Amino acid sequence: MQQSVDQRAPRIIAIANQKGGVGKTTTAVNLGAAFAEAGLSVLIIDLDPQGNASTALGISMEHRARSMTEVIMGECGLADAIRQTGVDGLRIAPATTDLSSMGLHLAQQRGRLRVVRNAIRTDDVRMGALADVILIDCPPSLNLLTLNALAAADSVLVPLQSEFFALEGLSQLLLTVRELRQASNPDLRIEGIVLTMIDPRNRLAREVEKDVRGTLGSLVCETTIPRSVRVSEAQSHGKPVLSYDRLSKATVAYQALARELLGRLRTSQPESTA
Repeated sequence: MQQSVDQRAPRIIAIANQKGGVGKTTTAVNLGAAFAEAGLSVLIIDLDPQGNASTALGISMEHRARSMTEVIMGECGLADAIRQTGVDGLRIAPATTDLSSMGLHLAQQRGRLRVVRNAIRTDDVRMGALADVILIDCPPSLNLLTLNALAAADSVLVPLQSEFFALEGLSQLLLTVRELRQASNPDLRIEGIVLTMIDPRNRLAREVEKDVRGTLGSLVCETTIPRSVRVSEAQSHGKPVLSYDRLSKATVAYQALARELLGRLRTSQPESTA
């Protein structure tokens, strides 16, 4: 059944966590595929200089002549950089390693926190011509690219690995969201916190999940993402796990996460904290 977020302009969701290895890019790619499977038009903006989301969706380097670097520099429009993936309804504006030098460029700009916002929030985007949902895959740090992504977004989704120090890094990100609300994006909200790489057999993982839910309440998504070798296999083939293995536990989990977030997008309930 085709879904809708019931709005003209696309919902822009930054997927961010300053800690690497938490499933950020994996979430962007597979959540995007699950949204597309639900009937939405989805655009992923790859803002990570590693370009892993682009690679995971099969976009080779020769097809990245126009990338987010050129969009940010004003050398082309967002629509010019977009590439079709192997998933119907899912497209991507790819990244290259040239993005790693964008911090200096952004630092020199007037209104440096709004450069990406001005580049991607075109008239076409506001009218919903490019996508129903835009997912921004952020770098694994709170650098100027990530801050720009948060300033451009309507909300932020935080993948959180279920490990001992999970809450320590999260507190800095939530503080940054509060500061950005005051500085440049007063409407920025927490879309949700999704626990990733869950191994239900691991007692520590269960304890961390209980601690996170007890601390952050309804901000934490009900859906959790299991640890799965099928996800890594899919990425090596340039595919989302939904295309690689329809029956895997990770596929089922990302489909469930998409349904849960679509419910949140429709109701747009304010978060209970942060």
